[in-house]
Amino acid sequence: MKKLLNAFIILACLQFGLANIAKAQLTSFPDGDNKRASVSEQIGLTDVSIHYSRPGVKKRDGHIWGQLVPPGYVDQGFGPSKSAPWRAGANESTSIEFSTDVKVEGQPLAAGKYGFFVAYGADDCTLIFSKNSTSWGSFFYKPDEDVLRVKVKPIPADKSVDRLKYEFAGQTSNSAIIQLQWEKLVVPFKIEADAVKNQLASFRQELRTEKGFSWESWNQAALYCAQNKTNLDEALLWADTATSINFGGSQSFQAWSTKATVLDSLGRKTEAADVMKKALPYASLNEIYFYGRTLTRNKKGKEALEIFKMNYNKHPDDFLANAGMARGYSAIGDYKKALTFAQKAHTLAPDKTNKDITDKFIKTLQDGKDIN
Repeated sequence: MKKLLNAFIILACLQFGLANIAKAQLTSFPDGDNKRASVSEQIGLTDVSIHYSRPGVKKRDGHIWGQLVPPGYVDQGFGPSKSAPWRAGANESTSIEFSTDVKVEGQPLAAGKYGFFVAYGADDCTLIFSKNSTSWGSFFYKPDEDVLRVKVKPIPADKSVDRLKYEFAGQTSNSAIIQLQWEKLVVPFKIEADAVKNQLASFRQELRTEKGFSWESWNQAALYCAQNKTNLDEALLWADTATSINFGGSQSFQAWSTKATVLDSLGRKTEAADVMKKALPYASLNEIYFYGRTLTRNKKGKEALEIFKMNYNKHPDDFLANAGMARGYSAIGDYKKALTFAQKAHTLAPDKTNKDITDKFIKTLQDGKDIN
């Protein structure tokens, strides 16, 4: 009896297992040979990713837009949606994801993953971003799940594109144009990210981690703000942290010069000058030279010469110190003295590149022109 019972149990298990195996499917090509694809790019610090399938024209030239891709909203004869837009690809829904808040054609859209649909029109297309990004195609499309709709104008393509694709074009530091390209048409839409806002948010988050135990991190954040003339009050607090003895930057030229730059950006010129005086004793030969270069670029010739002299007094036989003196005297219009230092720098040049640079210095000064 016990053996008979065991046999029944084994048979039941086999039947259950076979039933599940029968439901499983082997990996195969996508339906209709519509290749799966994805494209991603950063806009500022914002990650933008599109997942879609790529239908081909397949000798249907002239029958894609307005026919295979129907105009507006249609009843596809399957699923509950009786007025569905195009799925903006093939097979599964096309999805688009943003890691931060963005603007689409100037309209705000929160960070997240969206189903992407297009209601095609010859004169304009309605782009639809839906909170439903998981349903198959647009058979289950519901307008009440729309998060954003924007209208754009389709434009003729320079050449025919056989398989539908998405590309990023017209990139700037905080924007890009995403182009849906297929057959002889392009549907473009602009994505903008607030690069400065996202960068500051990233700084604030990372400074609370182990990265915040280094003065370099606080200095990086403060310098970014000074260079971009933004968030300056908080940047000054970050600079104070960078220069504090607790974080290791109290004897760093970089940290103190960043604080001076922030103060200067705030219009506190006298305080900025005092902080730079405090910074200079901690500067290396290279740091002093490039600080002097900054002064010459800002047309502060006298101040630059005094800085270059600091290097020269300590390192009279150094190439960079003599090149700095040439720049300093040139900045105040004393080309004769500048020429003597340029010639000395030429003899001290460590390589051909620097010899070529000082050759140009010499020729320019002999022509009575500023080398800066």
